Amino acid sequence: MAAEITRVFDLLRYNLEDPKQEFINGKINGNWVNYSTADFSATVDNLSRGLINLGIAKGGRVAVMSHNRPEWNIADFAANQIGAYQIPLYPTLAEHDIQFILKDAEISIVFVSDGDLYKKIKPCADAINSDIKIFSFSDVEGVKSWKTLIADGEKSQAINLDEYRSKVEPEDILTLIYTSGTTGTPKGVMLTHHNLVANFVNSSVVMPEGVNKSLSFLPLSHIFERMIIYLYLYNRTSIYYAESMDTIVADIQHVKPNAFSTVPRLLEKVYDKIMEKGKSLTGIKKGIFFWSVALAEKYTTDASAWYNLKLGIARKLVFKKWQEALGGEIVVIVSGGAALNPRLARIFWAAGMPVFEGYGLTETSPVITVNHFGGTMFGTVGEVIKGVEVKIASDGEVLTRGHQVMKGYYNRPDLTEEAIDQDGWFHTGDIGELVDGRFLKITDRKKEMFKTAGGKYIAPQMLENKYKESIFIEQIMVLGENKKFPSALIVPNFEVLKSWAGKKGITFTTNEEIIKNDQVLAKYNEVIEAASVDFGKWEQVKRFALLPKEWSIDGGELTPKLSLKRKVITEKNADIIEKIYKDAENYKAPN
Repeated sequence: MAAEITRVFDLLRYNLEDPKQEFINGKINGNWVNYSTADFSATVDNLSRGLINLGIAKGGRVAVMSHNRPEWNIADFAANQIGAYQIPLYPTLAEHDIQFILKDAEISIVFVSDGDLYKKIKPCADAINSDIKIFSFSDVEGVKSWKTLIADGEKSQAINLDEYRSKVEPEDILTLIYTSGTTGTPKGVMLTHHNLVANFVNSSVVMPEGVNKSLSFLPLSHIFERMIIYLYLYNRTSIYYAESMDTIVADIQHVKPNAFSTVPRLLEKVYDKIMEKGKSLTGIKKGIFFWSVALAEKYTTDASAWYNLKLGIARKLVFKKWQEALGGEIVVIVSGGAALNPRLARIFWAAGMPVFEGYGLTETSPVITVNHFGGTMFGTVGEVIKGVEVKIASDGEVLTRGHQVMKGYYNRPDLTEEAIDQDGWFHTGDIGELVDGRFLKITDRKKEMFKTAGGKYIAPQMLENKYKESIFIEQIMVLGENKKFPSALIVPNFEVLKSWAGKKGITFTTNEEIIKNDQVLAKYNEVIEAASVDFGKWEQVKRFALLPKEWSIDGGELTPKLSLKRKVITEKNADIIEKIYKDAENYKAPN
């Protein structure tokens, strides 16, 4: 009889019933580090005892600031099985946010991955509370090693961990996750053991049979990847952490995963690279390649026998190589964090690598809806998972309630009251609709919609997703609040642009130079005009500016889940935006 899972740490006992030699694994400094189920669980228990010896007990506060690695999970389980709150800290957090979280969450212990993060957090910790203890996963001279806690715990076998586990209830807080958001002070989302357990159990519909190995590269500090990791453990799937985004191609080939989770932008980059290779083909090979892509764009889950016959040929001649590029053994890809282009979803499905798009927020643990083999509709974020309700408010906002809704915002009952109404409905801030009364479609963020000077409402994400279909566009932000027309800031895909410029005989030395070239500007005007035809005249982008540098998390323009920080981007480019509209003062807005 399988172990009952009511608290997150019950996953360990559950997995010990079917132990593996490679349970949770990571690549550190170029070398794979493998933990068996037995070794992983024993290390968790010893670290728990070490934490207890330091005075950490139920309600204690343990933070982890680290890139993905098995030790992140060990510290997580070690804290949560004794009832302590685990607080993830993004490695990319700004100093002021680190200080705010350390103080607000009353953190007493921090685990960091290496010397660089120690140097980042040490002055922040000293500024808040010099008693905060910092331990490093990697060996760093002059820094306490987490191994000392494990060794101390190993000597303290008299501590009965079952006594601590028994005091942890499903409704107890598991974690405080501070959402960076796109503006404002971070908010500590209180999620319980039950929130996460119910979420990964009911989201497990996305995991078909045959998912035995997974690759992880999205940050564990975000609830999306963290829940996926719990889901893998519930599915008894081995986990392998890629060392970094720079090594991901080699790591995929080593692991040959059956599953991974991603954000749409990474899939778009994979697709763009494949298309670039396709364009370099010649003769019949090029013809077959683009015939296959055109066929894939028409993919449906209930295609005719004739279509499937043609698709079988395309998979054998073209898409098999796409599969091999992602290890050759993909069963499913899970996409979240932003809207997935339906065309891209169809193409990956046709290529034999189904992408299941889901939807949710940190405050909802996170999954609210998900597509799966039992029910998928392209262009939607799927069906509501078991135990969850969704309804659309009169203004189009998506509301939800159920087991997934957070306990509230830590130390902020005022914000909790704003987010969750008296009937228990959490207000997501997203605008959406239910298609066929079954599949949820998100159309925009409520706060990101804007009104032009002509009184027309614009949903920028819909426009941005369409424009990003072009291989020439890496990033784009549509704006135009109280202006005559929408405009856009565009970061070109410089690899594609420079290749195109070379063929056109355009000379340049820097990004700043190439984006000022008249032929380049004319090309982007063509791209924008071609992608605008499906939109009303009032919502089409009429002016744009090209930017020389990609937006990033470190630069402050993106959140850790790669969402645009619109306010930051607007402020940084205020002069450019002003020039866009000043140059078009005589422009007459369309009716």
